[in-house]
Amino acid sequence: MLSYRQLEHFVTVAQELHFSRAADKLGVAQSAVSVQVQQLEQQLGVRLLQRNKRKPITLTDAGELLYDEAVAVLRHMERAQQIGQLAAQGMSGHVKLGYISSSVTSGVLARMLTQFRPGHEQVHMQVLAMETPRQLQALQQGEIDAGLLRPRRRYPEGVTAVIVHSEPFMVALAENHPLARHESISVADLRGQTFIAPQFINESEGFAEVLTRLAETAGFSAREAYRVNDFVTATSLAAAGYGIVVLPESNRLLNQPGVAFRPLRDFKENVHMALAYRERENSPAVRAFLAVARRCVD
Repeated sequence: MLSYRQLEHFVTVAQELHFSRAADKLGVAQSAVSVQVQQLEQQLGVRLLQRNKRKPITLTDAGELLYDEAVAVLRHMERAQQIGQLAAQGMSGHVKLGYISSSVTSGVLARMLTQFRPGHEQVHMQVLAMETPRQLQALQQGEIDAGLLRPRRRYPEGVTAVIVHSEPFMVALAENHPLARHESISVADLRGQTFIAPQFINESEGFAEVLTRLAETAGFSAREAYRVNDFVTATSLAAAGYGIVVLPESNRLLNQPGVAFRPLRDFKENVHMALAYRERENSPAVRAFLAVARRCVD
């Protein structure tokens, strides 16, 4: 088996065409260079260099052929070493990140990716739109490495999370809705309204709970007529007059036609976003991303 040192010494001699200069360049004794080249020739069973005390060293035909291949091999080995070192430092590798739509409208996703990019250009980021329940399942099964999602009271075994973003609630309703005439809306104004809840039907946690708490502050019960899977669907229904939506403030950036967004002036509760990840993470690239992402708390 040819060694890196044999090829390195041979290539240096082939470039310098002089054993002494090659030894100086490599920082070793001239005898060490001669030994490495001789061992290489013995292993291959062919002479690579024409040696003559009165003439400069020249490459044989076999030496010419080997030189080009040896240079390519050394470059590949150096590249492999660099990649290995970068990977060990978390500067190379792969990260799969799940996200909910609010991480886009709030700017959280872009901010994390922007801050992670410098120094981690060799890390391949795969960013996947995925709702909270699916993200939690994907995290536990190793399909994603981290996720921007709505926090939960409990997480699957081995998964933890940290809050990275908070924002107030607001109301989305049809532009021709009577309440749209107000600059802001009181919770009491929502009495008797029909609500659209962006929450999965089989989920007990989420915005349906928010509606319950909101209504309790003004002493009424919220009438939840529709449950949908996302804010785009919810605001589309609101625009058509099917009801109103209580949703994170940043979703006003969706800018859907026919929808008016109004702040809630007396409901102080905020909606949170969390960064979820596995407690035991072996990938240096993922650990590096998590370290940056946890610093992006606003």
